[in-house]
Amino acid sequence: MSDEAQRTVRKAVIPVAGLGTRFLPATKATPKEMLPVVDKPAIQYVIEEAVDAGLQDVLMITGRNKRPLEDHFDRVDGLEAALAQKGDDKKLAAVRHPSELADIHYVRQGDPKGLGHAVLKGRQHVGNEPFAVLLGDDLIDERSPILPKMIEVAEKTGGSVVALMEVPPEAIHLYGCAAVESTADDEVVKVTDLVEKPATEDAPSNLAIIGRYVLAPEIFDVLETTKPGRGNEIQLTDALQELAGDDEGHGVYGVVFKGARYDTGDKLDYLKAVVQIACDREDLGDDLKAWLREFVPTLD
Repeated sequence: MSDEAQRTVRKAVIPVAGLGTRFLPATKATPKEMLPVVDKPAIQYVIEEAVDAGLQDVLMITGRNKRPLEDHFDRVDGLEAALAQKGDDKKLAAVRHPSELADIHYVRQGDPKGLGHAVLKGRQHVGNEPFAVLLGDDLIDERSPILPKMIEVAEKTGGSVVALMEVPPEAIHLYGCAAVESTADDEVVKVTDLVEKPATEDAPSNLAIIGRYVLAPEIFDVLETTKPGRGNEIQLTDALQELAGDDEGHGVYGVVFKGARYDTGDKLDYLKAVVQIACDREDLGDDLKAWLREFVPTLD
């Protein structure tokens, strides 16, 4: 493979092995990634984002009880035949769409040892190429994509790239946090240090890492030797911190995201995401907003 081909980002890795304990009992038998956001499972939004950024080769890092994910992105001949017989072309297209999105592969994580361990499970599939990592808890509005800019920076610099977002200082303990230096591009910063979920007084900035990464293949060698960190898990942030401090490497960069992001990581934020996305839908938005205007004044 040529050096040029190796620098081109073609693959996406999506870790989906989590147990979804914050959504029990709904996730007892249903993967949290399959919870509907209006009428599509959350994971479909994520894969559509990857495909829109030109990443047609997708690897999902799965675990036990994740078979519904594979089924969703597979053909369902009986259902398709029934819809075709009824002449319901709109629903037939919606059912077929997930199976035609991308070339999707699956590998099991096995032991839940953290995000860094999950990413490492993708090594054989990714090979010696840069690749994107997308986390399913963060949904990025298609009107303000960030992956294309991240891919551009990764291919230009040869380094790894994280998505950063300004958050209130009192919320930084919920995220990985970056210390940064400015660059000639107002959207891009050079990452000099990373801290996983720091206390407010210890945070080097209010720039939080959100669930999008474009990683140089060197991350795999680092992850192989990364010791368990916070939560006794292998943290991707710790591996990126090592790359950021390597003067002989290509470095770590951040793209500062200012668009719309929907957090589906806990129950309240999930409900907010469903309402926000539904309000933007042409087929639902007007009626839902009219109902909300009537409903909200009735609240205590």
